[in-house]
Amino acid sequence: MQKLIDQAAREIGGVLLGKERQVRLALCCLISGGHLLLEDLPGMGKTTLSHALARVLGLDYRRVQFTSDLLPGDILGTSVFERDSGRFQFLPGPIFTQVLLADEINRSTPKTQSALLEAMAEGQVTLEGQTRALPQPFFVIATQNPISQSGTYPLPESQLDRFLMRLSLGYPDPSAERRLLAGEDTRERLATLRQCMTPAQLQQARAAVERVHVSEPLLDYVQRLIAYTRGAPEFAFGLSPRGALALLRSARAWALGQGRGHVLPEDVQLVLPAVVEHRLHANVDQQGDGSALVDQLLRRVAVV
Repeated sequence: MQKLIDQAAREIGGVLLGKERQVRLALCCLISGGHLLLEDLPGMGKTTLSHALARVLGLDYRRVQFTSDLLPGDILGTSVFERDSGRFQFLPGPIFTQVLLADEINRSTPKTQSALLEAMAEGQVTLEGQTRALPQPFFVIATQNPISQSGTYPLPESQLDRFLMRLSLGYPDPSAERRLLAGEDTRERLATLRQCMTPAQLQQARAAVERVHVSEPLLDYVQRLIAYTRGAPEFAFGLSPRGALALLRSARAWALGQGRGHVLPEDVQLVLPAVVEHRLHANVDQQGDGSALVDQLLRRVAVV
């Protein structure tokens, strides 16, 4: 399984230059069965990464550009009356796919954002009293601009918590940027990406994640991390059980990608920022953001 993950990471790395760590974390997120939130300034490669992930994993892909006038029905679908048959016919929306790119998700209203909640949590949508299953596997990859930019609506905590990871790509390093400036067209490279994994192999990888061993001392370490977020005065509130499970599942997937059948403390520490930063908030009388709180966690919670 490590060989397949390495191949996928190398293939995406040929398009997203100089971002190996973010690429591997994104693959780790999808192999874990989780949804991915990409937050950064426009033009950083968020959409490119989304396209590349769907291509190398061999998954069906749809993109929805979120705007302030987008309605839930534009995503989920709607029923239209057919005069010939005299019945209503359901027309499925773009959410009926394996990978849904919710581009600039925080430019839509909270009502439209909430249309994704059931799909992300349960892999189904309920419309007009009827529940319809979504294709499997089903992933949401959402991009958002910093909330300081105009025309954005902050995602509520309930929505943020549905995302297993939040990643930021950041500016490219000088060598990668030089290749871009020299004329290397990443869009052309994207069109020639090779599929490295079939949906069946992806399902096998997800099953393999569950078999990665977690020792009792490692579980003790994870519990100390969780307990610290719930007891330290710097935190407005602690991690939920869902957040704790997300951390453990991500660490297992990272260990699998490294070719190991067991989790090390280093695996937990590496995925910790991507998994918990968007779930943590400082108390009103404290300074700092999720990144500062994670740094504090890593410094103050002993491994043993």
